[in-house]
Amino acid sequence: MKLKRSTYSAILKLFAAAAVLGTGPMVALAGVAELDKPGQTADFIDTTDRLIVKYRDSVASNTGAARIATLGKDRLAKVARAGQQFGLTMKMLHATATGAHIIKLSKKVPVAEVEALARDLAERDPSVEYAEPDRLLQTMFTPNDPRYNEQWHYFEAIGGLRANLAWDKATGAGVKVAVIDTGYRPHADLAGQFVGGYDFITDTAIAADGDGRDSDASDPGDSVTAGQCGVGRTARSSSWHGTHVAGTIAAVTNNGIGVAGVAYNAKIVPVRVLGKCGGYTSDIADAIIWSSGGIVIGVPANANPARVINMSLGGGGACGVTTQNAINSARLRGTVVIVAAGNSNTDASTANPANCAGVVTVAATNREGGRAYYSNYGAVVDVAAPGGDSRVAANGVLSSLNAGATTPGADNYAFYQGTSMAAPHVAGVVALMLSKNGALTPDEVESRLKSSARAFPATCTACGAGIVDANAAVDAATATGAGPGTGTGAAINETESNNTVGTANAVATSNTTVSGNMGSTTDTDYFVAQLPAGKTLTSTLGMSGASNDFDLYVYNSGGTLLAKSDNGAGAVDSVAVANTGTTTSAYNVRVVYYSGGTGSTNGQYTLKLAW
Repeated sequence: MKLKRSTYSAILKLFAAAAVLGTGPMVALAGVAELDKPGQTADFIDTTDRLIVKYRDSVASNTGAARIATLGKDRLAKVARAGQQFGLTMKMLHATATGAHIIKLSKKVPVAEVEALARDLAERDPSVEYAEPDRLLQTMFTPNDPRYNEQWHYFEAIGGLRANLAWDKATGAGVKVAVIDTGYRPHADLAGQFVGGYDFITDTAIAADGDGRDSDASDPGDSVTAGQCGVGRTARSSSWHGTHVAGTIAAVTNNGIGVAGVAYNAKIVPVRVLGKCGGYTSDIADAIIWSSGGIVIGVPANANPARVINMSLGGGGACGVTTQNAINSARLRGTVVIVAAGNSNTDASTANPANCAGVVTVAATNREGGRAYYSNYGAVVDVAAPGGDSRVAANGVLSSLNAGATTPGADNYAFYQGTSMAAPHVAGVVALMLSKNGALTPDEVESRLKSSARAFPATCTACGAGIVDANAAVDAATATGAGPGTGTGAAINETESNNTVGTANAVATSNTTVSGNMGSTTDTDYFVAQLPAGKTLTSTLGMSGASNDFDLYVYNSGGTLLAKSDNGAGAVDSVAVANTGTTTSAYNVRVVYYSGGTGSTNGQYTLKLAW
């Protein structure tokens, strides 16, 4: 099989690395620090002590275990010399499911230095496919004092999700949702809702449970003392963040106690990646792959692969290759990835993984249906959902929690606010949709979420298509014409000659399936789609025969290669690219012959374009 490589170079705006990382263990913050005052800026951890290195002869597989490159004396020497340039010694830790190696640095340094180190190593060793900092991600919420009250965010006509109107149609039965977060606490209102799970934290200081990776995804607490996560960073009580998120998605309903969940008959797969000071990008990427049913070296197979992943976490910076490849892998297995937009009151294009391609990025609204003061916004945001505003406690999002300040205590409930709270509302709605129509692809789910969203009742500029409407989304799940880009889509035939950008076949409708063929061993076919701002174009290439091997490339209007997929014979190729600009732009999709049959019979392929 050929080495698969996906390149995302020009489509994502870069964010100053110093505004994204975490001290303590080095992890990439994909989101925003907690906010409790209007106008407060994000307090990102900006150091790391880990480097991710992927060699060209490592192969990540979507169906089996990755093949990991051998680190011979020459490679190790180049790693060591690169570290010496920055006064660092280097130690190999472990490999990831994406085929990359994790390298431990001798001390924490600014992310910008690790990026420079990565560039130096790539220049020294041409066999390096990519190298990038292993950043810390953190939770994205603002806690408030516990208080029980009605969950306005589910049923109020103005700012609510309208979940109550959907429950006589769907409850999430049969759908598993992975909550990639701080783990979980057993809770009376979540009894029987957890299945399987895993703790992916490799750093024992972050894990705070006495060991590294294991099958126990329970949350021991993530409290920190002043300065523990970096100079000047304040002390913080345990958040029990994953338990709050899980309750929003699937708290037991009609049991006479506590709160309700959006998809109360769905099951939660708890996946622990965040602990004290956050969690590493590499651990989170492995968790994404495992949660969706992929193979991670040294980790037992997931007996409960999830159709939905919720990631209420984040930091700053561009979407790294490691994270994007993990998301691509999950999407190929049919898993919908829901991500919080971030709480920095800024453009979400600077928040990772909110700015990754192929995810559903969620902004937060307040009780009036306008943008919450802390919520990120921008072209990468797909939809919005209630995230609350706990400056008035009852206007926050109420869910299950734990009363322990540091270590676990009694069950309780609390109002939190944040895009961390908005994302699980959407994850729950997706579970409702999939319980009605399990055949929906990730792109179809996103498209129907958007087309069924309702208009904002208050100001929410650049907050996506609207507020997610659970009732309308469930209806859209089984509709054959639920709006732009939904349903079965169009079917067209390739028209020759389309061997250049200038003669590319136009694809005007989302979810269009093109029937084409490679006429000769030198054939190449171009197709062009006009992608609206904020949309993600997903291109999926299928072969007619097991011996055929055609490759897939996507370019922007200027001819820059944005992404490619060159899997081996008979394998599906798929790439996703996002239009992070402010206007509609042309994207050129190219199919190229590599090996196999040719002609109208033996060289057939199908190309599906959706946005």
